[in-house]
Amino acid sequence: MKTNIQIKNEAEHCLIEIEGTIGVPEEWQFDDPDSRVATYERFREAVARIAAIDAEEVVVTIRSTGGDVNDALLIHDALRQLKSRVTTRCYGYTASAATIIAQAASEGCRELSANALYLIHRATCSTEGNADDLASQLDLLRVTDDRLASLYAERSGQPKERFESLMAENGGDGRWLRPEEVLEAGLADRIIGQGVETPTLTENIASGLERLARAIGLKREEPLPEDRNILHADSAELQRRASTLLLEGQRSVKPTDVSPVEDPSMGDRNLSANEAAYARDAKAFRRY
Repeated sequence: MKTNIQIKNEAEHCLIEIEGTIGVPEEWQFDDPDSRVATYERFREAVARIAAIDAEEVVVTIRSTGGDVNDALLIHDALRQLKSRVTTRCYGYTASAATIIAQAASEGCRELSANALYLIHRATCSTEGNADDLASQLDLLRVTDDRLASLYAERSGQPKERFESLMAENGGDGRWLRPEEVLEAGLADRIIGQGVETPTLTENIASGLERLARAIGLKREEPLPEDRNILHADSAELQRRASTLLLEGQRSVKPTDVSPVEDPSMGDRNLSANEAAYARDAKAFRRY
């Protein structure tokens, strides 16, 4: 499958679609030059266009089973250098080099389809030559594996050893992970699709604050900008909002309003309906 990178750039939003094999060398492509869309020259041009993007939000959709690690790292680094908020959305089989690009999203913006499968594994290569050539390639593979495990660990917040173990399964071919396993491993932030979305920690906190404000009848302040949330606010801002909530809460407190009720004295016996009727009749007869 040929690489297909489409960039649809607008003033505020940019959509990047990455499909097929990532960075396949020109000699692996088709005989027709017009079909060689994954040549290094054209691929570098696409990466340069990504690095030049100036939009508030960038969404990267990924449908790929992988490809060249070096080229995937180039796209990853280009996306990470953007000032935009970057969201990556993975569909179908997301494997190998494609998972590197998926880690380029902004904090909390790595999305994975509920129907996707995810694969990380040890790096592979095809080579020929003498013993020195093979030893050099072996060293490169080991360094690459170490770099990839470190990248996964950095984005997930989990030990590098965990990803080294996942990559080493099945003789280094790895294992296909279900979306829930990817989420648990820290390689994605949210599962999307099928009407079910797993909220991020930030969204849970914001939702909880909204429910609390509604429960105590407080007025809602102007929200933070869309690209920020409660966790982005500095300590002075948080203190100001907390003080405002406290003052409004104090003003909203009123004395307890209790409706008057008949409260029988201690020791009084509660009469049944019939007994109460007889007592009223007896009292009426005593008047005569």
